[in-house]
Amino acid sequence: MTSEYVTFGLAPAMRAGGVLADGAYQTHRDFLDFVVDGRPLLARLADLDAVSPLAADIGPSALAEQVRRLLLETEPAPEGSRFVLYGCPECEGPECGAVTAVIERDGPDVVWRDFVRQTGGTPDFERDGYHGLGPYRFHGEQYRTALKGLLTADGALAPEIPDGPRALLIGPRAAVLAKLAAALRRIGIGAEITLDAAGAHADELRKYGAVVFGRTVGQDERDAVRDAFAAARSDAVCVTALAPIVPLLVAQVVQALDRTPHDRRRLLGLTAVAGGAEAVVEVAATCRVALAAHRLDRLSRPRTRELFDAVLDPGTHHIPLDPRALRGRSYLVARTHEAVRVTPVAR
Repeated sequence: MTSEYVTFGLAPAMRAGGVLADGAYQTHRDFLDFVVDGRPLLARLADLDAVSPLAADIGPSALAEQVRRLLLETEPAPEGSRFVLYGCPECEGPECGAVTAVIERDGPDVVWRDFVRQTGGTPDFERDGYHGLGPYRFHGEQYRTALKGLLTADGALAPEIPDGPRALLIGPRAAVLAKLAAALRRIGIGAEITLDAAGAHADELRKYGAVVFGRTVGQDERDAVRDAFAAARSDAVCVTALAPIVPLLVAQVVQALDRTPHDRRRLLGLTAVAGGAEAVVEVAATCRVALAAHRLDRLSRPRTRELFDAVLDPGTHHIPLDPRALRGRSYLVARTHEAVRVTPVAR
């Protein structure tokens, strides 16, 4: 088999969770994506909503087993055996569709070929194959070094693999924060509520990726919390709740937890023209973008409305909006499979 060599690597990736406009919950998943020739492989798969088997929430033993499978260290597979590279982020069941490929040794090298989206036992390459993808030939040493870096010398999972995402909510255990914590836990983000984090142990503070200040928390209290996290050498992102609207607050947390390097992001920016006449969305690569508006009506009831859902090409897009959906104090949320952006709408 002949094919040009390409580089292999791994990079942190995220499938954005959230509470959608129709009230459905979308699970938050952190995982490692495969980087082929400097570009995440998932970005090449027609805006697929999926995660790799190297997900942070499947448990250490299961994750270590997935690594060993990719290293071809488990029981020898018959020639032409297929391996799951991406699966459904909600149920991980094959009936929802999975991207598989043949992984095999070719001398000292490792080759990935014949990529297919399959839902059954025997894939139809002509019908469901990714015909422009691969084959990829990796230098065996580079391939094994990248994957073995996830394991300890005895084959267990290395301790530097991050735990699942966590957010700390600062403020009274009032209805809004309690509902926010429940919504975050439902989509797979750990959440705790406290009135004062200034005295917490540094090791505990470093477990949080985001800190959310309730709207009643004063500036002095916020400064004390920020000082405590800085002293703990934490990189947690601090955000202030924009409005008592749970889906909006969940979107704020998911955005704060996003650690994707800027050069690997598809959704780069979101702004709203004053008055809500249009949204300006910047994307780096072809992806599906959904826009939703959040606001409180005159009786302080939360209102959510879907405004836009389409595949956008790379570039800056000016998207006209229905101003009736953005009356009063409103907020705009842009969502792709792997990212969320939030912005207030200036009046």
